[in-house]
Amino acid sequence: MNGYLKQLDQHSDKVSIEESGYSHEGRQQLTAVISSPDNLANIDTILSARKQVKAGEVVSGPLIIWLAYSIHGDEASGAHAALATAYYLAASQDQWIEDALNQAIILITPSQNPDGMDRFANWVNSNRGYSLVTDPQSREHQQDWPSGRGNHFFADLNRDWLFARHPESQGRVALFHRWQPHYVGDFHEMGTNSSYFFQPGVPERNHPLTPKRNHQLTQELAKFHQQALDNQGQSYFSEQLFDDFFYGKGSTYPDINGAVGILFEQASARGHAQASTEGGISLVQAINNQFTTSLSSVKGALALKKQLIDYQHEFFNQQKKQKQPAAPKGLLVSANQDPARLEQLVQLLRQHQVNSFVLNKSVKASGRIWQPQDSIFIPLNQAQQSLIQALFDNRKQFEDTSFYDISSWDLRLAFNLTVSDETEVSQSKLRAYSTLHFFDARQAEIPATALAVIIDWRQTTAPAMLSELLQQDILVKFAASPFTLNNGKTAQQFVAGSLQIPLRQAKKNRQSIVQTLTSLARQHRVALYSATSSASVQGIDLGSPDFKTIQPVRPLLISGEGTVASEVGEIWRYVDHQLQIPISLSNSQRLRQLSLAPYTHIIFAGGDYNHLNEVVARKLGQFVTKGGVIIAQKGALSWLNKRHLLQTDVRTPRYFEKLVSGVGLTYAEKKRIEGQKQIGGAILKLALDEGHPLSFGTGEQHLSVLKDEAIGLSHANIEPFVTAASYADDILESGYLTSEYQRELSGTPAFIWETKGKGAIIGFTDNLLFRSFWLATEKVYANALFFSGMATPTYNRRHD
Repeated sequence: MNGYLKQLDQHSDKVSIEESGYSHEGRQQLTAVISSPDNLANIDTILSARKQVKAGEVVSGPLIIWLAYSIHGDEASGAHAALATAYYLAASQDQWIEDALNQAIILITPSQNPDGMDRFANWVNSNRGYSLVTDPQSREHQQDWPSGRGNHFFADLNRDWLFARHPESQGRVALFHRWQPHYVGDFHEMGTNSSYFFQPGVPERNHPLTPKRNHQLTQELAKFHQQALDNQGQSYFSEQLFDDFFYGKGSTYPDINGAVGILFEQASARGHAQASTEGGISLVQAINNQFTTSLSSVKGALALKKQLIDYQHEFFNQQKKQKQPAAPKGLLVSANQDPARLEQLVQLLRQHQVNSFVLNKSVKASGRIWQPQDSIFIPLNQAQQSLIQALFDNRKQFEDTSFYDISSWDLRLAFNLTVSDETEVSQSKLRAYSTLHFFDARQAEIPATALAVIIDWRQTTAPAMLSELLQQDILVKFAASPFTLNNGKTAQQFVAGSLQIPLRQAKKNRQSIVQTLTSLARQHRVALYSATSSASVQGIDLGSPDFKTIQPVRPLLISGEGTVASEVGEIWRYVDHQLQIPISLSNSQRLRQLSLAPYTHIIFAGGDYNHLNEVVARKLGQFVTKGGVIIAQKGALSWLNKRHLLQTDVRTPRYFEKLVSGVGLTYAEKKRIEGQKQIGGAILKLALDEGHPLSFGTGEQHLSVLKDEAIGLSHANIEPFVTAASYADDILESGYLTSEYQRELSGTPAFIWETKGKGAIIGFTDNLLFRSFWLATEKVYANALFFSGMATPTYNRRHD
């Protein structure tokens, strides 16, 4: 595909190429920029003008149309249609094309997920014969795990626009803001037994922050797609199934950024041709339909050019940045003594062109003091005001309680932030953000008088630094309870879980340890505290047996049949990419013959493990009894309980669905009840046992999780000290969760730690690493990895 775009660029003066970074596997992401030669020659001036859009200025120049395809790698028709569209626009001499290229710049991105598409293309082409096979059960149409839908880490990139955790998304968001398009076409595929869909979606499920004018323009644009597909004899539908609520998707992110995004869904052949209830579908037919609506997108956008330009101007003009008052209103945000998490927030805001400032003086507001080293201010009177509202949206009331995706994503809960109400802060107390603001290199210095170095475990990047220290064979201990040290000037409090690195060690000399600590602290931006005495002011001394030695982690992550690929990918990315721990992946089918001796932890993502038999269960039981640790979440808990590995009783989705009764309702109301039975990504509050190792370093009595599946644990007959966190009584923090589920979940366990022999089984009812942006509970996962060895005597024998 990239080669083809480069050929077009080489042979046509209507085409240029723009790069938007690389995928995880190093594939270059290219976009064709297609317009008249005059427009392309004037591209720098045009881009300079586009920078003024968010300022609410009237910007003249061409219409910007972005057609983006195949963000799911196994939705191949889009990428093929993109190349056909690019060629057609570059080569056609039709008058309407000439007029279009004079009036518009058309961006064409064939593949927004090159790693997944490569996986899918290899699968399909390797499993086809000389004769096309349309049998849906044929291997060509039944991808092995993982499918090509996700990227390298199996992430759904069409859910990553808002939090941009992957390089593909970061490049894509940067491209959007560089061009600030008026119209975005988002081309997908859906199930084989379907026809063709284009927006508008379900009207009752539009996000309230999206202007009504956006929906009106979507309706007007739909007329062009209707006519184009009618001319092709292709059936289609709108205003059903899909919605415009979650702003993290390619068709909705534009809606909160001054553009009009349109979703297209084509029935998928998932290969070259496949039988279906609609009479069958071929890749050729699918390409033709996507090509057809690509051209209708250009025609429709051009026909509504003035309306689209006026809409974008009105969108930003309403939020036009006025002269800053002496005390602008905005949000004060603190990450509660975690500078790395605050920096991640600032970087995310920057990606979305949201301005924020650091404090140069403390501010009193909302009943607390906001300190300069731990707070930022986000003014509301700026161009991206609507996006700020969307990021911190925490509504609980909805017109329609069915959701195509999650019902909430409140950034304050996802990142575990403290956020003020609208607050006035004088400009004299604000200054521009500097990457050096939250970390001073002096925090990594270690004086010659130091006996040990202490690392506060509340820091987001402390686990990654710990991992590297263990890999370099440096002795590290963690505190099983809080303590306070005095360095001769002030008393410093440390939470349970804080790390101690003795500078006198048998395996390493002091100078080597100091150099390593200093280097890693600067790399990970971790503050070091130098202890000059083993005596504490309060709590345990540094030589206490309550400082436990941490052993290296050698994890095995179960993948393949039955596992939820996205959850496997999130765990894989966290352990490998963030903690930088080598992690083995093995398909579940191989567990029976696999040697478990090399591993300290076996990790089960959510999924259905009923294909694993009693032999595997006994093997895992022996692994735990001898000192191993199993970490499992969601559906994996059901199998562990069924095989008597987990003693706590599990409540499955079927159990919860029976709580929602349809008695007395008409057949027409059936869909509403079905919607209530599903959990559309609600945010729930957990009450923590602060002294439990799973809670170490969170610094909180409560944390928030995003629940997207009806799974729970019974609190009846549960053993003492097993529960580390329970769902709070006031359980719902944001989003929608039916009242029946709220009542049933309140007070029940959410994190458990069962000891079994010399080992442990740690269970989570929710995905703590949801889509890699749920920073609030990442530390809990790190605790499960690093601190679970405290209950495993075999680790102590190895250390001795």
